[in-house]
Amino acid sequence: MSEPVLDFVQCPDAQGTHRMAYWSWGNPAASHVVFCVHGLTRQGRDFDVLAQALVASAQAANLPDVRVICPDVVGRGQSDWLKDPMGYQFAQYAADLGLLIQALNAAHAIERLDWIGTSMGGVVGMLLAAQALPVPVHHLVLNDIGPVVSWPAILKMQNYVGQVGQFQTVQEAANALWQISNSFGPHTSEEWLALSKHMVRTFENDRLSLHYDPAIGIPVRAVTQAQAEAGEAALWQVYDLIQCITLLIHGVESELLGAAAVIEMTQRGPRPQVASIEGVGHAPTLVHENQIDIVRQFLGLHP
Repeated sequence: MSEPVLDFVQCPDAQGTHRMAYWSWGNPAASHVVFCVHGLTRQGRDFDVLAQALVASAQAANLPDVRVICPDVVGRGQSDWLKDPMGYQFAQYAADLGLLIQALNAAHAIERLDWIGTSMGGVVGMLLAAQALPVPVHHLVLNDIGPVVSWPAILKMQNYVGQVGQFQTVQEAANALWQISNSFGPHTSEEWLALSKHMVRTFENDRLSLHYDPAIGIPVRAVTQAQAEAGEAALWQVYDLIQCITLLIHGVESELLGAAAVIEMTQRGPRPQVASIEGVGHAPTLVHENQIDIVRQFLGLHP
């Protein structure tokens, strides 16, 4: 299966409703479902390589089929944009993804739900894992994210989030993306182009821009240091409620998640296993075999 199936779910918001897109890999009737949820300005096609690897690994190991769901969180990719940009908040994202879980479970009963969340997607995973959901999170992968988010990292985000640009080619867009994403670690030009081609949409005059609502930057730029600190305290409370089996993937050079935060995370809440990725900052893309294997082993999808 070289291409995923695109589908949508209708979600309520303060102004009415919006459609959230999601990409599905594998057997749609599989009872083992893995969610892969992207970072702040990314989209669900980031996980193409990982999703295919997980589906194939289950088959190769003669395990029950796995279905991998990769949403485009509202405002990104093929999903609708919100009428009110201040609606781009974690509460909305968690509500949307919780509704998607319910819809998928109603169509085909989910016996095991695992969650892989990169950055923002990991925060949403923590919020859902801390709740008593009808379908609880069984395995949780936090990809270079935790309750602690450094203020300098937020300041950096405030400088680039919402700057969607205009480009003549996908390669030009990929080059621009690399300038703000080189902390993802070494990638070949082919790997980076594959990660970038779904990050653009056709704009007026056949030019391209990044495939997310630039208004996402409005609530990001509105965050103060005091609000960030209050949010961190609240997120630690959420983290301490998590009881599921958890893995923390840490980019050793990450400016978002420092070594001290990683140590504290291992001493609280779900006390996760830690997999450190040398030579990578925020955040590992999970497209390289060594990173894929970390996830595969943690989820038990190996021969």
